[in-house]
Amino acid sequence: QVQLQESGGGSVQSGGSLKLSCAASGDTRCMAWFRQAEGKEREGVARFARASGIELYADSVKGRFTISQYNANNTIYLQMNSLKPEDTAAYYCASGPYCVPAPGPYKYWGQGTQVTVSS
Repeated sequence: QVQLQESGGGSVQSGGSLKLSCAASGDTRCMAWFRQAEGKEREGVARFARASGIELYADSVKGRFTISQYNANNTIYLQMNSLKPEDTAAYYCASGPYCVPAPGPYKYWGQGTQVTVSS
């Protein structure tokens, strides 16, 4: 059983930054961040394979977002810079055995944290 707890969402102006955190317990081979804007499907933002250390990003956030981990407390982070209004969404932390971009294979999910970017 894996438990995930996100924090760090909020409101920011376009061009600003936010850092999301996800505290995890249990086996977390692949950790990922997804987001879901109102009326849209959930989409992958970034994922991190713990064994290899490989980071993967959606094209829409490359160069602006960075996923990282802090092993000491089993926490992953999503540093979001140069935020745009189109980044507005609920952001979810997820864990699963395979680092794929689609949400289906991820077995465990956090409750979500809202990010709102105003123009």
